[in-house]
Amino acid sequence: MPDNIANAHLPPRHTAPTRRQWLQQGLRGAALVAAPALVQPAAAQARAMPTPRQTEGPYYPVDIPADSDGDLLRNGMLRYTQGEAVWVEGRVTDTQGVPLSGGTVEIWQCDADGHYHHPGDGGKAAPAFQGFGRVVLGRDGQYRFRTIRPAPYTGRTPHIHFKVRLPGRELLTTQMYVAGDSGNARDYLWSRLSEKDRAALTVRFAPSADGVRGEFPIVVQT
Repeated sequence: MPDNIANAHLPPRHTAPTRRQWLQQGLRGAALVAAPALVQPAAAQARAMPTPRQTEGPYYPVDIPADSDGDLLRNGMLRYTQGEAVWVEGRVTDTQGVPLSGGTVEIWQCDADGHYHHPGDGGKAAPAFQGFGRVVLGRDGQYRFRTIRPAPYTGRTPHIHFKVRLPGRELLTTQMYVAGDSGNARDYLWSRLSEKDRAALTVRFAPSADGVRGEFPIVVQT
């Protein structure tokens, strides 16, 4: 009887997998395990929350001063020596973490005696204190100002005003506060912030290699 007829009723024989087959199965299994790990970070990547907005206040410059660079301790040929000199710096990004290249950051604040360069504040600000500064953001979105540690004035805790712009667009106006200042809890704007918003707007100043520094990262909705 031919072998193919005699063995027709027998079940097919199972041969042991070859080394190649074992490797292929192992790679398929590893891919299945790794796939969620590869997908998860992208799926779980959260959008950053925009920096909270705050009021502009009454003392934004009526006219931008001739000297409006990032060094507020020099106004033309004059040098300001009152208050505590500090660096205020940070990085401006959108909610996806992309640097705001080409944008501008403006700051304005009172001098060490609590006076702004503004007609509404009586013209009492120290002439040597620039009071307003503007810097253009590079590709990394970094900004840096040389100024004084924010000073209080009647009714307000120490703060610095910030404005972020793109050409033809104003993206954000806010205020930066000083961590641990005793006036914060009495300030009508700071005291109304949520804990999360306080953390975003309140900066701790600390010694660094080139002086006292406060870091204030900014996130804008573009």
